[in-house]
Amino acid sequence: MLLGVDIGTSSSKGVLLSPDGDVLATATREHRTSTPRPGWFEHDAEQVWWHDFAHIVAELGRPGIAGVAVSGIGPCVLPAAADGTPLRPAILYGVDTRAAAQIEAQNRRYPAILERCGSPLTSQAVGPKLEWLREHEPGTWARTRRLFMAHSWIVHELTGAYVLDHHSASQCAPLYEPHRWIEDWAAEIAPGLDLPRLLWSGEVAGTVTAGAAARTGLPQGLPVLAGTIDAWAEAHSAGVREPGDVMLMYGTTMFIVQVLASRATSPHLWGTVGLSPGTFNLAAGTATSGAITSWLGDLTGAGFAELTAEAAAVAPGCEGLLMLPYFAGERTPLFDPDARGALIGLTLRHGRGHLYRAALEATAFAVRHNLEVMPAPRRLVAVGGGTRGGLWTQIVSDVLGLPQDLPAQTIGAAYGDAMLAGQALGIDTGGWNPVASTVHPDPAASYDERYRLYRRLYEATAEIAHALARS
Repeated sequence: MLLGVDIGTSSSKGVLLSPDGDVLATATREHRTSTPRPGWFEHDAEQVWWHDFAHIVAELGRPGIAGVAVSGIGPCVLPAAADGTPLRPAILYGVDTRAAAQIEAQNRRYPAILERCGSPLTSQAVGPKLEWLREHEPGTWARTRRLFMAHSWIVHELTGAYVLDHHSASQCAPLYEPHRWIEDWAAEIAPGLDLPRLLWSGEVAGTVTAGAAARTGLPQGLPVLAGTIDAWAEAHSAGVREPGDVMLMYGTTMFIVQVLASRATSPHLWGTVGLSPGTFNLAAGTATSGAITSWLGDLTGAGFAELTAEAAAVAPGCEGLLMLPYFAGERTPLFDPDARGALIGLTLRHGRGHLYRAALEATAFAVRHNLEVMPAPRRLVAVGGGTRGGLWTQIVSDVLGLPQDLPAQTIGAAYGDAMLAGQALGIDTGGWNPVASTVHPDPAASYDERYRLYRRLYEATAEIAHALARS
């Protein structure tokens, strides 16, 4: 059997698969993300990452497991001592915007970042957060010798190996260029840091040690893969592997991964290497999506099914209501941490169903904005918890005017992890996760004019939003 575990923003998931790809068991652990200050998002590695992993393994572990792979949120910054002991909570991916000054300084210092690294420096990048840590927490930095992300730290705890996969490293701008660390820049930004050994995601990093076996119940000697960042594991699980394939991941944020035939860069997107040699991607991500729908649920006290039914009864366009979904700033393609959410067109006839549909339409507009700065897609594949219910995916297809394939298995990154473990053991996984259904755009639904207003609304309100963000 094959075990995959994914450490997420608000929950972690595990799946146990047969050698044929059949799901034998699943497990989920909810957790909270710490926000000690505005713009800060953190996880305690022991209390979140390891706690979730250990409990999932306790629930799913049984004799016969032949391989394990782990994915997780990223890129993250977990500073650790030379023995791997965490020195502070991990600083999370692009939702954490604390390093704005360091981003600006490194952009001035290294003008060739986009060309060498593949991505512009944004809140997603690791390098500025390392420099922030060195400048603002010198005591922590003095003891920092190793850098981990969620999956690589779990790998270290299981095997003792200090490794990072090439894909995750390619999100460590400006420390990495295909396919190596940029050692002179790394020495300037993070002096004293021992950079991890680079592997491909599907390579075996090591085997479960006796100590880890005692802590987890996993068999000593079990192969553990290098693993990767969650969105790429999920894309792998859904068969997004051919040039022109695009994954739309409906989650707390909306994440988009496009497979390329060759390396490309864009000032509006993240360019990365893929999971295996010779593969490249362009990626995009919103700062919110499902986070807004969860916020509306908490605000109104209504459940997901109730809000979805009310939103489905509202006509496209929400009777003149338009939302900007920048409730936590925006990542691609704006790279504007000071963008803010907005609602315009409110009248007394609007209810919570209108608000909920406006949020779904706003996230669909954000997807369209990102796809417009990517090469034209060959195929869209929709994954993630937000695909359940059908309304959200239908709105996105209507806004894009494009169909979306939905795979049979929507468990997510954990399924991709187990698939990678199977491939490392020589198992043919080609037929594991076929397309189960396709969402087709409704020809009667036209969002072109509303999308143009959406784009104009950001331009018209950006100055005000920035002033409010600084107040």
